[in-house]
Amino acid sequence: MTEVVVAGGGLAGLVAARHLADAGADVRLYERHHDLGGRVRSLRRDGFVFDRGFQVLFTAYPAVRRELDLDSLDLRYFKPGAVVARPGERSTLADPFRDVDAALETALNREVTLRDKLNVLELRRELADKPDREIFAGSDSSTREYLRERGFSERFVDNFAAPFYGGITLDRSLKTSKKVFEFTFKMLTVGRIAVPARGMAAITERLAESAREAGVEVVTDETVTDLRADDRGPELELGRDSTSADAAVVATDPKEARELTGVESIPTDAKGCVTQYYAFDGPELDAGERLLLNAESDAPNQIAQLSSVAPEYAPEDRNLLSATFLGVPDDPDEDLAAQTARTLDSWYPERRLDLETLHTSRVEFAQFAQPPGVHRRLPDVDAPDGPVYLAGEFTEASSLNAAMTSGRTAAKAVAEDFDLDS
Repeated sequence: MTEVVVAGGGLAGLVAARHLADAGADVRLYERHHDLGGRVRSLRRDGFVFDRGFQVLFTAYPAVRRELDLDSLDLRYFKPGAVVARPGERSTLADPFRDVDAALETALNREVTLRDKLNVLELRRELADKPDREIFAGSDSSTREYLRERGFSERFVDNFAAPFYGGITLDRSLKTSKKVFEFTFKMLTVGRIAVPARGMAAITERLAESAREAGVEVVTDETVTDLRADDRGPELELGRDSTSADAAVVATDPKEARELTGVESIPTDAKGCVTQYYAFDGPELDAGERLLLNAESDAPNQIAQLSSVAPEYAPEDRNLLSATFLGVPDDPDEDLAAQTARTLDSWYPERRLDLETLHTSRVEFAQFAQPPGVHRRLPDVDAPDGPVYLAGEFTEASSLNAAMTSGRTAAKAVAEDFDLDS
């Protein structure tokens, strides 16, 4: 039987391991942390759920529909669109096709122009049926340049696109590839965004369960520190021990993957963020299940009332907010919390919120940077020398969809090279 070692228990590693086991391989997966999932993890404490940074699931992701049973995740949905907020003023921008109740308010919204609203409808029609492979093919430019070329106003770019897509790409300057914008816009057009009732870790737990059911041996608290490959197969150092196999799949974070494999095209320029979680008492904010976008600055860039979207994220008598700051500011936790409190006070001068800071999640490598042209430079899954393969979003794009897609692609490459039942 073909023996395969998978280094890394994030989404890509779990998907790769499960598909390889299904194909008949003897698979061992090593994860350095006690918990699986990489960046897709959740902390559950005192009745609250804190995801590792603000994360959502795009239900239209092709890999999500292929690898997961969405019904089993018990999803809770955000309302489409967002509330654009600035001192003393809040206004809703929604998808009138999917949120009829907000159609009039959206039509009257002055944060963007009438031409912008017509452009959105045209873009919605154009991208809904555009194949993903076409989106990621061809020439590229920045998202900001793309929006300007399509006739969107500076008001639309600054008031909506910068905070909304800045929150998705962790790049409020909109220097990220237009391909990322088009793909996420399409996903928002044909699907929804949600979180599992038990937190984003439910995605990891379901993938891990599927891997174990397929026969994968999962070993946590074990780090692959070195990898060498020759004609006899890969040798992997595991702290004080070592192991060998017929093939190895490297599904670690990008920096570690580059060190283990020597593949220089693995991107390691990082985009980070800090997400704080707060509780407050009293009635929920009127934004409800919509994101609150900061039209003025990225401190914080967006605020989400998570307990309105998923009541399971908080005890019955409490409200849970998250605020996300772009980059990884060195400010102490209490200073970030004070900034959030001042921002909310300016948005809601009619009420006073007494925020209790519960948890701070600092994620230095939340995504790899995706400037124009980056996707054509990403490595193939079989880029390393010898029977060593890559599985990670860094072979596709920076998203949950890319991570799971890469895991499946890596498993298929191994199966083809070793004549497994792929």
